[in-house]
Amino acid sequence: MNKPSLLIARQIYPEVLAKLEHHFQVDYNESDEVYSKEILIQKLSGKQAAMTTGTERIDEDVLLACPQLKICANIAVGYNNFDVASMTARKVTATNTPDVLTETTADFGFALMMATARRIAESEHFLRQGLWKKWSLDMFSGTDVSGSTLGILGMGRIGQAIAKRGAHGFNMRVIYHNRSQLSDTLEQACKAQYVSKEELLKTCDHLVLVLPYSPQAHHTIGESELKMMKPSATLTNIARGGIVDDAALVRALRAGQIAAAGLDVFENEPQLNPELLTVPNVVLTPHIASASRKTRLAMAELAAENLISFFAKGQALTPVNHW
Repeated sequence: MNKPSLLIARQIYPEVLAKLEHHFQVDYNESDEVYSKEILIQKLSGKQAAMTTGTERIDEDVLLACPQLKICANIAVGYNNFDVASMTARKVTATNTPDVLTETTADFGFALMMATARRIAESEHFLRQGLWKKWSLDMFSGTDVSGSTLGILGMGRIGQAIAKRGAHGFNMRVIYHNRSQLSDTLEQACKAQYVSKEELLKTCDHLVLVLPYSPQAHHTIGESELKMMKPSATLTNIARGGIVDDAALVRALRAGQIAAAGLDVFENEPQLNPELLTVPNVVLTPHIASASRKTRLAMAELAAENLISFFAKGQALTPVNHW
């Protein structure tokens, strides 16, 4: 019996590749180049399956050109690179990798928020440039984390994990806004209080964004939202680029509308608004919130298991669409 054909669109761990080669006829992007749409279509031609990352856009054009495609397994919890409606209409299964990255991403989100609040990156640059000549009382004084108010926009698994770190580890008051309110049991576990989006923005000392991207969520945080926040507040985005209007954020940081920002995701990444590089009170990291080897391996393993299960049992483990 012929093995199903699979495109692995980016470089993966050798042990995951070996497992997939046992089950599939594999076309592997060993060079790890980011395919253009034209090359992606060429590589997917005749393939029944694809293992993708956020850099591969599976849209109507790709689906029309590759009618044999049956499943795309994303190595990510997010899947805004998938046109899910078109995939569902053409009965192409889309999968993601939930749960396995929750704790690692929450660790990073909290670390990025703390680095932002305490001006760690800004002060390190100062030191590296040889500008530290003396100690002074107010040098790089930042914002307290312990005992402050943590605001979370998007209260899924990662948002809840961040809430628990704040409430239980740092004695923070936790408020959140979400599409729907959590159950009483989950709210108690997180020590979190549901509030309106406006109250969240006006009240929090540290705002962390963990909501999924959708066209409706585009620029959820823009000029008007930033103006609602305290001048002493910080903003941390570990969700997706596009949720924050990066140009508006630059203006707000320069004007002192908020104190600082920590960004792991950007509009149009890996390109980013060059003005962000000129603003001292922003911490920038290259989309690495889930980047521990253990977690990234687990993500790749789950994506592989989705592919294997789909062809062996007719059902993926963590599908994001149904028909």
